[in-house]
Amino acid sequence: MRIIRYREALREAMFEEMERDPDVLLMGEEVGHYQGAYKVSEGLLERFGERRVIDTPIAEAGFAGIGVGAAMVGLRPIIEFMTWNFSFVAFDQIVSNAAKIHSMSGGAIRCPIVFRGPNGSAKQVAAQHSHTVEALYTHFPGLHVLAPSTARDAKGLLKAAIRDDNPVIFLEGETLYGVKGEVPDEGVDELVPIGKGRVAREGDACTVVTWGRPYYDVMKAAEQLAADGIELEVIDPRTLRPLDEELVLKSVRKTNRCVIVHEHWPYGGPGAQLVDVIQREAFDHLDAPVLRVTGLDVPMPYASNLEDMVLPSVDRVVDAVRRVTYMGN
Repeated sequence: MRIIRYREALREAMFEEMERDPDVLLMGEEVGHYQGAYKVSEGLLERFGERRVIDTPIAEAGFAGIGVGAAMVGLRPIIEFMTWNFSFVAFDQIVSNAAKIHSMSGGAIRCPIVFRGPNGSAKQVAAQHSHTVEALYTHFPGLHVLAPSTARDAKGLLKAAIRDDNPVIFLEGETLYGVKGEVPDEGVDELVPIGKGRVAREGDACTVVTWGRPYYDVMKAAEQLAADGIELEVIDPRTLRPLDEELVLKSVRKTNRCVIVHEHWPYGGPGAQLVDVIQREAFDHLDAPVLRVTGLDVPMPYASNLEDMVLPSVDRVVDAVRRVTYMGN
């Protein structure tokens, strides 16, 4: 195993898949000559040239649509949005074309395309650049939605997404690009299966389900609570659609309690879907209501101190766990 940054793991995944399959290409704003807004695509233009690493105009609807068409005729495009907030401009191409074409063609046409880019808050970029979009895209049948928390999962999931024959929404935590983590040694072709979560930490007091940036707050909270004898079992679903419901239910049936932690707003989304699954399939195992720790239901403020108040935090996770375990401060 090696230690590399999250952005480097993503870069390696694209490099290896472009080396393996000449039908894979990358398209987006500043992905080539500028090396990517977050330097995820650094070095790809030099290696693969302008026919496969394509700088586009500021026209998300245009290049997302070109990517969908390319996928329909057999290529495997990777479409980078400089931030997922800008995907709203290409909403019709993603949900009316990419997500639906396989069904509407009676299975005759596939759309193997990956839409990827930074998701969520990025420290003082204000409301129009801080959307956490999984609640939106998990709503639509036909889309796979992936949200890796670690460098290893970022690489393995992106490789799996590029090889998948379905359109994939790939959400990269905007504040995770510099976070270091383990990945397999060079030459190891590890794919993380789509639809399979993982037990990130074993425990018996409470199940905490989380993904993306809040994963790191949850792991810190777990260490803090362990000092008081409260051992959390942390589940990282990795894939939000399809969702590994059985992994979550197995853990809840073991711990009898659950807290779900995510950055997006509380109204709707995969967090609410998990609550539904748990109360429907594991109700008799619950010793407390399922709680959620979410982003607050407001547009993201610009001020740093207010942004911190809006986002999930270690203290809010600790408080929620103490409530469901009836072990207050």
